[in-house]
Amino acid sequence: MTFSILPAAHPVATTTAAAAKAPAAATNPLDDLRHYWDISVAWVNSHWLQIGIAVGAGLLIYVLLSMVRTFALKHAQSAEGDLTLTHIAGRVIHKTRSSVIAIIAIRMVAGYAQPPAAIMQTIQFVFTVAVVLQVAIWVREIILGLIQRRAAEGNNETLSNAMGIIRLLISVALFAIAVIVILDNMGVNVTGLIAGLGIGGIAIGLAAQGIFSDLFASLSIIFDRPFRVGETIKYDTSTATVERIGLKSTRLRSVNGELLVISNTNLLAKEITNFAHLHRRRVTFTIGVIYQTTPAMLRDLPALLEEQVKAAGHEFIRSSFLTFGPSSLDFELLFDVFTDDFEAVVAARTDVAIRLFEAMAAAGYEFAYPTQTTFTAAPDGTMIMPYAESPKPKASAARTAKPG
Repeated sequence: MTFSILPAAHPVATTTAAAAKAPAAATNPLDDLRHYWDISVAWVNSHWLQIGIAVGAGLLIYVLLSMVRTFALKHAQSAEGDLTLTHIAGRVIHKTRSSVIAIIAIRMVAGYAQPPAAIMQTIQFVFTVAVVLQVAIWVREIILGLIQRRAAEGNNETLSNAMGIIRLLISVALFAIAVIVILDNMGVNVTGLIAGLGIGGIAIGLAAQGIFSDLFASLSIIFDRPFRVGETIKYDTSTATVERIGLKSTRLRSVNGELLVISNTNLLAKEITNFAHLHRRRVTFTIGVIYQTTPAMLRDLPALLEEQVKAAGHEFIRSSFLTFGPSSLDFELLFDVFTDDFEAVVAARTDVAIRLFEAMAAAGYEFAYPTQTTFTAAPDGTMIMPYAESPKPKASAARTAKPG
């Protein structure tokens, strides 16, 4: 009698082969659950040593990652000041979930234990979902931290009030992207979903175009800072002080006392002059002297003007003859005053003007003022002078007598 000894089939392989030969028809969920249970039991029985080593390594990785998170969080929280970059990093670390650390540790050691395909796919799916959602939370905290840091630098009340809306918009956008990434990793065709979200976003944007336009204009003002609360600006033909920057409009107080309420979109659509950022201001004088001024005095006048500007402590730019006016010879004087305070500029302009008046009066210059001469004609066309003529000398009445 002939005996043949065949190698024993591996439990997992036998079960897998049997599963492969099973019909593709729909089965009872209880049978499927029992089937996966049998696979898991067979895997544990055949790989118990590798599983034990993987569990130990996973626990060690989890403990190490938790210690790193705790150390980084304490270091970030011990930093001085609020809303610094270190403080923002601490907020991000604080939002790191222990469950995410656990699934990362499991994913790192899962390959060593050689789990069945179904268990490995489950681990991979849970890992993808946890990591994608955790990254979305990290990105949200970084963006919100930077926005709040920007608001704290300018002590901006508007941005602080808008943080609720900003948090909602950022959260919706980031988690929508996270869901799309998760579905794409699951093998779902997300092209239609992305197209639908795009069309929906366009519809919402068109419906709330005015609101979003003013909101983004407000954020542009807050972050770009063309002006701040308390600064004086010139908008269109109005000069006013900024009182409040709102989500939809900005309130300005004009120099005459009126309250101007302008939408943020319209405010940014025109040129704005911010007087608070003028580190120097240019002052211009036009000085007219009479036509009777001598040519020598006219040549000396620019040097006299320059001397007085420098004596007042300001930067002289130029002084030159400008034009022949209707009743004066006009000179132009330009100089710069280096200060941010407009009141100091006004005082400097007054000081220079008084100095010029004193110096020119002492040098014999006469300031011109509008004059007009009227000439009158007699009926015969003879010009009648506007002043009395000097009397003509009378002819001598005495005549020399002729000899008789």
